[in-house]
Amino acid sequence: MTSIPQIAAAMQHVLTQVADTAARATGFVQRTSKLTGALFVQTLVFGFWATPTATREQLAQTAAALGLTISQQGLDQRMTETAAACLYDVLTAAVATIVTADPVAIPLLTRFTGVYIQDSTRIGLPRTLAHLWQGSGNQHTSAGTSAQLKVSVRLDLATGAMTGPQTDHGVTSDRSTVLQDAPIPAGALRIADLGYFDLDVLRTTGEQDGYWLTRFQSTTAVFDAHGQRLDLLLYLAAQTAPTVDLPIQLGARHHLACRLLAQRVPQEVADQRRRRVRAEAKRRGRQPNALLLALAAWTLLVTNVPVDLLTVTEALVLARSRWQIECLWKLWKSHGQIDQWRSAKGAAILCELYAKIIAMILQHWLLLVGCWTYPNRSLVKAAASVRLHVLGLAMALGDGTRLAAVIVVIVACLAVGCRINKRKTSPHTYQLLLNAPDLVVG
Repeated sequence: MTSIPQIAAAMQHVLTQVADTAARATGFVQRTSKLTGALFVQTLVFGFWATPTATREQLAQTAAALGLTISQQGLDQRMTETAAACLYDVLTAAVATIVTADPVAIPLLTRFTGVYIQDSTRIGLPRTLAHLWQGSGNQHTSAGTSAQLKVSVRLDLATGAMTGPQTDHGVTSDRSTVLQDAPIPAGALRIADLGYFDLDVLRTTGEQDGYWLTRFQSTTAVFDAHGQRLDLLLYLAAQTAPTVDLPIQLGARHHLACRLLAQRVPQEVADQRRRRVRAEAKRRGRQPNALLLALAAWTLLVTNVPVDLLTVTEALVLARSRWQIECLWKLWKSHGQIDQWRSAKGAAILCELYAKIIAMILQHWLLLVGCWTYPNRSLVKAAASVRLHVLGLAMALGDGTRLAAVIVVIVACLAVGCRINKRKTSPHTYQLLLNAPDLVVG
C-alpha cells in the first residue's frame, strides 16, 4: 500500500518540480517570472478541482491563495497551446505515478493476483483542435466530431491501482490503444468489453500465465473440445438448465481452448436486448442481425479461468464488475466535469481539460488511502468530501509534513462516512462480489 507521506511526496513532485520542468521544456516559461510553471499548474488543478465550473475570477482567487497575484484577464491570456502542452506533460507524469491501496476484503478477488478491468471514453472537442486530437467523425456515435480525445483506464479492483488514463485520438479503436497489449501479472484476471476482443491478445495473456474473462463475440467461430464446429444456437436451444459451462475452442484459425459460460435471462431482459439490437440496426440503416436477436436470450461469456477457480455464477458477477469503470467515468464527468468548460477558445479548453484530469488522478490517490479498503465505499460521497479540503491541500503543498497532515484529516473524514447501504431487490456490485459463492442462479 502507498503510504500517506508517499502520496504527499508524489503530489508535491508532480505539481512543483515536474510542473516547473515542463514549463521550461515546452516554452511556457522562457524567463524568470512570477507566474512559474508550478503556480500556473497548481492554480488550474486546484481551482477546477474545488470548483469544476470555476470562472477566471475564481481561478485568480485560487492563484492569490497560492501567493500569486494575477488578474483574470492575465490568467486567461496565459492559457495558450504552449500552456496546454505544459499541463499535458504534468498529466503524463501523474499517470506514470503508481499508487495502490491495501486489497479490499473481498475473497473472490483474492483468488487472483489482480482483477483488472479496462475501458475507454471519448470527449468531444471543438473542430479547431482536430490537428491535435483527431475525432472519429462518425455520425452514428453520440460524440461524433472531427476532434475527440479518447481516454482509456485499467483499474485493479483489489488494490485500486490505476493504469492510465492513457490518451489517444478519438478515432483510435479500443483494440489499437496502448492498454490493449499491456501485460498483466501472472495469475491476474483481465476483464474487458467486446471493443477489446482479440483472440491474439487473449492467447498471449494465457501464454503469460494470465487469465481473461470477456463477453462472447457473436461472429467468432466456435468448436467443441474435440475441434468439431459447434452450432451455438442449436446447442443453446437444446439446453434445459438455466446455466451452461462448456469446454470449447474459439476461432477458425486459433482454436483457443477456453470455457463457454452461459446464463438464460428472463424474457423481459431478452426483449429489452432485442429492442436495442433493432434500434441500433435502424439507426445504422441496416437489417437487425438475426444471430444477435437469437442470442439475446442468453448472457454469454468466455474465459480461460479453470473450473476449480471460478464458477459460472462467480464469472457472471465478475463480468458485471466491469461496470465499475463506468462508475469512474460518471464520477469524472458528472462531478469532475472533465468534458465541460466555459471557454470557446481551443487552447483554454485543453488547459481546463488536462487540469481536470490531473485533479481526478490526484483525487483517486486520496480515495485509495481513504476508503478503497471498504467494500461498500461510495466514491461519489468520498469525492464530494475530498473537494471540501482541496484548498487546504493547495495551501499545504509547499510543506510535505503539513500536506500529509491535511491528507490524514481527509482520510479521517472518509472513514466515518462515504458508504452505500445494502439493497435487497437490486444488490450493489460489492454485495454480489461478497456473496457470489452463495448466489443461486436461475
